[in-house]
Amino acid sequence: MSTTFTTTIFEQPITVSPDDIDFFEHVNNVVYLRWVQEISTSHWCELASEEQREAIGWVVVRHEIDYLASAKLDDELIGRTWVGTARKNLFERHVEILRARDQKVLARARSLWCPIDLRTHRPTRVGPDVYALFSAADQPA
Repeated sequence: MSTTFTTTIFEQPITVSPDDIDFFEHVNNVVYLRWVQEISTSHWCELASEEQREAIGWVVVRHEIDYLASAKLDDELIGRTWVGTARKNLFERHVEILRARDQKVLARARSLWCPIDLRTHRPTRVGPDVYALFSAADQPA
């Protein structure tokens, strides 16, 4: 059986709301991190089968985020994500938050995610079907 691995980019619109704004009148850094989580989760829900979604959850092991420019109230943004490599039960994911009107990258993140068995709440190994959807490598290391 041949498996096709993907690095397809997944995008989702984001509208900055009043709750996202901090004392400095721009989006608070913690909000960007929430958006990283939301776009990543949306990507999983879009690609994973119902069976996979019922069996596997994901927890973040590590986030690295670079804040490059500010977003303001009512800005229309684009959350963009794609997968990186996977090693055993650590899956790399990349996220960019862009301002829609000029495509300026406002934040860039790299995260490591671990699959969790939803029955036991413990880390789990996943099958080649999950690697095929959520890893840019041709086989798990």
